[in-house]
Amino acid sequence: QVQLVESGGGSVQAGGSLKLSCAASGYIFSKCEMSWYRQAPGQERERVSTISEDGFISYADSVKGRFTTSQDTDKSMMYLQMNSLKTEDTAIYCCSAFCQDDWPPKIYWGQGTQVTVSS
Repeated sequence: QVQLVESGGGSVQAGGSLKLSCAASGYIFSKCEMSWYRQAPGQERERVSTISEDGFISYADSVKGRFTTSQDTDKSMMYLQMNSLKTEDTAIYCCSAFCQDDWPPKIYWGQGTQVTVSS
């Protein structure tokens, strides 16, 4: 069973920065695709960034150049550095693990952390 716990959310003014953390139980980064998602009120969930099992990183167009995701495999941590924040970045941010090392594939979610960006 994979457990994910996010931290680091909060309130910040537009143009500011926040760094989110995702603590993962066990050694899963080589077995699972790790992503950050966000969901704003009344909107669909959006994938923000993904790190594949072999380390390939991709971002949503809406955050490219502003957000950076990384992993610390020794600490089983994933991070999302968010710079130049905009009001439209306000959402609940969750980390997820999509694991295909077994059948059927499984996806795990953290509980989420709120990010609020004010103008």
